[in-house]
Amino acid sequence: MATIEDSDTRYFIEIELASLKIVRVAIDDKQNLDKGQQTNPLIHRLFITQGQYHKFVQRCHSELQPVLKAQ
Repeated sequence: MATIEDSDTRYFIEIELASLKIVRVAIDDKQNLDKGQQTNPLIHRLFITQGQYHKFVQRCHSELQPVLKAQ
């Protein structure tokens, strides 16, 4: 199911702290993000703007395939 991008949409990258590798690049509604709290202490969620997200995905599309969340 495609996510509808609106004013409640949040864009983020999740980074594994031990290896500093990107483990997830995704968008989600703010209601689904645990009010910004990190639920996994081994992962850091870095919020970015809509423009930064789209530019990042466009420039790194092939390299990000393993971590892009199905949208």
